[in-house]
Amino acid sequence: MTFRQFAFRNVTRNARLYTAYFLSSMFTVMVFFTFSIFAYHPLLSGERIQSSAALALAVSKWVIYIFSFFFVLYSMSAFLQSRKREFGLMMMHGMTVRQLRRMIFLENMIVGSGATLSGIGLGLIFAKGILLAGENVLALNEPLQFYLPFKAIVLTLFSFLLLFVLISLFISSVLRSGKLITLIKADRQPKPEPKASLLLSLLVVSLLGVSYFLSLRASGLNVVLLLVPVVIMVTIGTYLLFTQLSVYLIHKLKAREGLYWRRTNMLLFSDLSHRMKDNARAFFLVAIISTVSFSAIGALYGFQSMINGALTQKNPYLFTYQSADGDSNAQAHIQLIDESLGRAGISAEKTGLELNYYKAVDGRTMVLVKQSDYNRLAALMELKSIRLAAGKAAIVDFGLSRKGEELLNQPVELQPGVVIEADQAVVSWAIRGVSGYYVVPDEWIGTLGQPLKVSRYYAWHGATGQPGVKKAGEKLTNELPYDEQYTFYALEYLTSKTNEGFGPVMFIGFFVGIVFFVSAGSFLYFRLYSDLDEDKHKFKAISKLGLSDKELGRILNRQLSLLFFAPIVVALVHGAVALTALSHMFQYSIFRESLLVLGLFFFIQVIYFFIVRLFYTRQIRSALAG
Repeated sequence: MTFRQFAFRNVTRNARLYTAYFLSSMFTVMVFFTFSIFAYHPLLSGERIQSSAALALAVSKWVIYIFSFFFVLYSMSAFLQSRKREFGLMMMHGMTVRQLRRMIFLENMIVGSGATLSGIGLGLIFAKGILLAGENVLALNEPLQFYLPFKAIVLTLFSFLLLFVLISLFISSVLRSGKLITLIKADRQPKPEPKASLLLSLLVVSLLGVSYFLSLRASGLNVVLLLVPVVIMVTIGTYLLFTQLSVYLIHKLKAREGLYWRRTNMLLFSDLSHRMKDNARAFFLVAIISTVSFSAIGALYGFQSMINGALTQKNPYLFTYQSADGDSNAQAHIQLIDESLGRAGISAEKTGLELNYYKAVDGRTMVLVKQSDYNRLAALMELKSIRLAAGKAAIVDFGLSRKGEELLNQPVELQPGVVIEADQAVVSWAIRGVSGYYVVPDEWIGTLGQPLKVSRYYAWHGATGQPGVKKAGEKLTNELPYDEQYTFYALEYLTSKTNEGFGPVMFIGFFVGIVFFVSAGSFLYFRLYSDLDEDKHKFKAISKLGLSDKELGRILNRQLSLLFFAPIVVALVHGAVALTALSHMFQYSIFRESLLVLGLFFFIQVIYFFIVRLFYTRQIRSALAG
């Protein structure tokens, strides 16, 4: 048997651990290859897509590549730690340190080469479906046809083979300082009782409590200003949570004899503090990486929902046109829009109103709208009409700011002896692009004298999705470009352009977030299975004392649940607070989007847990049966 055959058989003998390493690496390769397929697609690499979107696709794959390096490095290091005793026995039988490093290098290259080829193969198999999904997410007007991604294959093959070579060279030096006796007795070394500081445990509560309080109370630009200090406090607090507070709480639970001696709790708590301490770094990485994934995807999804909601639900006009004072082309433009709607067979109802600008005594410019004009638009949009009290006005804003609430019940002297006071604040998008205007009784306008200027606002309301609306909007947008004298707005065309620009960001963010989340799950898998041999010996010894199969299942379920979900629950809480702060910043609720994203990730984690538990429990039971 040659040395290469020996290395290959080592891989097959350690298939239980190598399988997870292989699958995780293969998935990472496939995602990188998928991005390369998109980056080199003729439709996306040419002039038919925004240069920023093409650049983002190209850059994102290298972000995944850099993350893959550290992920594979950590995974391989965790795997080798569980094989120290095996390496010690090999060295006792005459294997030199140089041969050991060579064996590790060959084993890693075997797995890495297989993962690279398998990832490319799976990417090719699912390429058509991936291109179809990407076509919808990217909101492209042309279909993404399948092509032979020769450049993507070559780039992925050489990039990941180089990655595995570098990692194999680096990781082969991990056991350089290990003594033979230490390696052989690696799984039998007594562990000192882990200690936890009360002061550091209280610091965890303080750091996370202050961070959550600041995040949930902040609004507007204050969220951005608090971002850096809050992230630093949460990061430190999360690390101390797993290294200090968790161990401290376990010691307190063990001190409660009524709980500790109840049923099988003694077996559960006996080494739980050791496991929490040993796995603290892995749990910290999982919690932080998962938090980034939850926050990034939730923020992107919520931001897209906010934009689309602002464009469609809160502004259901097919077209709007606003002309300034002195716009001599206003009637010609209105006629052009009407004719375009008629030629395209689009059904729409036109209405309009006047925006009257007055200068107050304090120098402030105020916009006044007649009550009848506003209510006519509100009825068209099926919004609540405004009823004014005698001598009072209403202040209207978009709802993304607190301008209306700030001006509420604050009298403004418009002219000497003429005071306007709003006793109600209304959130409404009845007039697009205008916020903080006053709705006043119709008769006021005639008694206030000549306004500073008058802007006329026209809106065409109709059912969205009518054939030809988007095309007509695109044509009119080109014929009526932005000008100081007027502004034209086409709902469906602008929504389409917005989705085209936002689609690549969503696409990239989703895939990068999935990579991070899968990597986080893999970290947990490696840490869990690195203790499998020790668990086999422990439960085999305990079973001789009369441990029943039902009790064994209960202990394993509780132990796996605590170790598997502790960092995920922490990440979910961090993510929920971060997304809530984001909604406060934009004054827009993304509760539904946040709940969907966090719930979906938790559901995936539950499925992953059941799969891991099945194989883990099967390994323990097989050891007991043997």
